Amino acid sequence: MKGLTLTTREQARLQVLNGVIERAVSVAEAARLLGVSGRHAWRLLAAYRKEGAAAMAHGNRGRKPSTATSPGTRAQVLALAEGRYAGFNHAHLTELLAEREGIRLSRATVRRVLLAGGVHSPRRRRARKRYRRRERYPQEGMLLQIDGSQHDWLEGRGPRLTLIGAVDDATGTVPFALFREHEDAHGYLLLLKEIIARHGVPLALYSDRHSIFQRTPKEAERRDEQLRGRRDPTQFARALEELGIGLILAHTPQAKGRVERAWDTFQDRLVSELRLAGTATIEEANRMLWDFLPRYDRQFGVAPAQPGSAYRPRPQGVSLDAVLCFKYRRTVANDHTVHFNGAALQVLSDGVRASYARATVEVQERLDGSIVVVHQGRTVATELAPAAPVVLRARKGRRANGQLPADLPPCPAGRGRGARTATLPSSPKAPARTPAKPAPNHPWRKPLLT
Repeated sequence: MKGLTLTTREQARLQVLNGVIERAVSVAEAARLLGVSGRHAWRLLAAYRKEGAAAMAHGNRGRKPSTATSPGTRAQVLALAEGRYAGFNHAHLTELLAEREGIRLSRATVRRVLLAGGVHSPRRRRARKRYRRRERYPQEGMLLQIDGSQHDWLEGRGPRLTLIGAVDDATGTVPFALFREHEDAHGYLLLLKEIIARHGVPLALYSDRHSIFQRTPKEAERRDEQLRGRRDPTQFARALEELGIGLILAHTPQAKGRVERAWDTFQDRLVSELRLAGTATIEEANRMLWDFLPRYDRQFGVAPAQPGSAYRPRPQGVSLDAVLCFKYRRTVANDHTVHFNGAALQVLSDGVRASYARATVEVQERLDGSIVVVHQGRTVATELAPAAPVVLRARKGRRANGQLPADLPPCPAGRGRGARTATLPSSPKAPARTPAKPAPNHPWRKPLLT
């Protein structure tokens, strides 16, 4: 074999066999170095002594494969592709060659023949998007990737839950996570509240384009938003603005790949531990999750590029309960009541303002379920308003004595400000009078002229 060229693996074999011939290495040690059995090591040594270095090359090297396409077939395919079937894509050309010309080749073979002859497919393919791996943020607390994972975490033993959590971009650790029945803004507010209580205020959050984080473009603008030229943010985005936390919206799931890969690990390991413990409720699942998080951080967390923490301390004089909540604008009625979620709250008088009638207030629905009314940054005392009075109305007037019938049915809710109305039954109608018919000798029946 002339001009023999050995691969790196074959050269390594040659070096080991030379050591055996020089009695520097035993055959058993050579077999371990080569990764072969002892009998095969003796075969290689015998072939090397007989044929020399050429024995290290594969026996089929330089031979033409029996399944190779003949030069005549290659030339015929090229001629048909450039002549009769010019402009056909590779897959279509492969089908026509088999149907009409009797040339049965695979699409990959036809493609190799055409590319070797300089004939490219006329079909244009969209260039693949090139993604570049983004460097981690250098310090812990600079960026948190947040997301929700809907999965059958309890494997049918309980309700289908959603895991809501955050992953630190610098370390890959999970500051906090919790199970919820659904992916909702209430869960994300609870997540942010716990992260601030444990670590501090992060600089920015990285999320997808869920309606929890941004208003959908299809949602119509209100009149006041059109006048201001700015749409009101969502409840969660508004809380981030008040805390000075930036919000970055990802365009693709790959952009927040750290949290996506973390959820993939959770769906493997955490699900197994939940199954092992026989967890069947959301309370038990949360307890298992919070016990799992420290072990996950120790195993999968990495050291940040810069020491220290970028978490900011909680703002002085700012109540997290007043920020991480749901806020709504309401107008106080003339009877000093505020209506919210079907309930009426009575605004109590204080020494600051004599009357709150027609005043615009802010109703805060806290995460613990309590309702707080705020006016110009100051909490206003409220209590549950008494039931609305029943307003009685008759269809055509009340009875003469003004008494109501004993069998009056319960009245439905009215359309006023919480007032209820009842309709009185109408009085019985008098029988219709029959018109009198004139007698035969009635003057109307006599002729005018005689």
